Amino acid sequence: MKVLVIGGGGREHAICWKLSQSPKVTELYCAPGNAGIARVAACVPLKATDVDGVVAWAKEHTMDFVVVAPDDPLALGMVDALEAAGIPAFGPRKNAAIIEASKAFSKDLMKKYGIPTAKYKTFTDLAAAEAYVEQQGAPIVVKADGLALGKGVTVAETVEEAKAALREMMAEGKFGVSGSTVVIEERMTGPEVTVLAFTDGTYLVCMPSSRDHKRAYDGDRGPNTGGMGAIAPVPGFTDELLQQCMGTIFLPTIAAMKAEGRPFQGVLYFGLMLTPDGPKVVEYNARFGDPETQAVLSLLDSDLLDIMLACRNGALHEADVRWKDAAACCLVLASGGYPVAYQSGYPISGLEEAGKSAVVFHAGTKRDEQDRIVTAGGRVLGVTATGDTLGAAIDSAYKAAKHISFTDMHFRTDIGQKSLTETEGSD
Repeated sequence: MKVLVIGGGGREHAICWKLSQSPKVTELYCAPGNAGIARVAACVPLKATDVDGVVAWAKEHTMDFVVVAPDDPLALGMVDALEAAGIPAFGPRKNAAIIEASKAFSKDLMKKYGIPTAKYKTFTDLAAAEAYVEQQGAPIVVKADGLALGKGVTVAETVEEAKAALREMMAEGKFGVSGSTVVIEERMTGPEVTVLAFTDGTYLVCMPSSRDHKRAYDGDRGPNTGGMGAIAPVPGFTDELLQQCMGTIFLPTIAAMKAEGRPFQGVLYFGLMLTPDGPKVVEYNARFGDPETQAVLSLLDSDLLDIMLACRNGALHEADVRWKDAAACCLVLASGGYPVAYQSGYPISGLEEAGKSAVVFHAGTKRDEQDRIVTAGGRVLGVTATGDTLGAAIDSAYKAAKHISFTDMHFRTDIGQKSLTETEGSD
């Protein structure tokens, strides 16, 4: 089969890497891709958000299947456009991708169907939002309604911090139209866990639990990022907790979307908090997370293309989905200054050596005029290793990363450390 993957980050590199192992994939393409993806797929110079351009290219080059990985093209209806052109695609249609594209929609969905989440209120008026924050007090959580590259959330410790976030979003347009509507939530407490799940709209298969590390600096300090590293599985997320979530969150969400006339096919991301009152939903994403995907797909022991086709064709219950009895760690190497201001274009050394003991997924890289691989983004690489234990996987990822260097390289030194000492229900 001729397969096209949409996107150009670390998540897409992991997807391409796994798809390239399928005997059914005869030709693999990625739009736009990056310098690392180019080693396993032919890169196509199209923006991930160019719906018309992607459809035209896929038709012209007779693609058999297209995997739409990022949130923006899903929200724009790329899957709908591909399917309308007769090209089978993996990912939710636009009316289902709204579960991520609008936090107000997802919160209202959970309220309507009794799915546990934080108490919340939605606002389109700045003065009313500020008055609500003053009434509720802090700590409190402020979220931009729409897509904001994973950065549209402020966990405010003070009322003033919350009001500043509201002004940035609603008055100053920090996230454009995504911030014109905001959701204000109570702050929940407890360990966070991510569960990614394959679904065909009716049936659901969970992947190993994972944990992203959002803050830029050690000790969960600094600004929120797209993610500085991830581990899988999470030691404190027991089979008992998984079954509890299956009954109260996972299956009810799939059923709710179906009942709303928005059947969800693809990968649904459940961001969870294990609160003293039980697991609750922090957020949904309508696709694979990044960098969770790099860790989780490293543990997949069956054919990813078969699973994706089964999701699209409503046959997930027949699919062979197996996982290695192992653990994985993805360590993100970022540009200094990320997620605020950073420089790009720096040559990267040590990739080959690091690749001998880990898989180095490229996120923000490109080849320059001198044919060198250079930095081209905030998150540059995801050094991903597996091991028999979580500790072994973490050690392997950090040892491999020691071989890599580029100007102003920044990474956290504590990815997975809290998870190593975690016991169920503690933070």
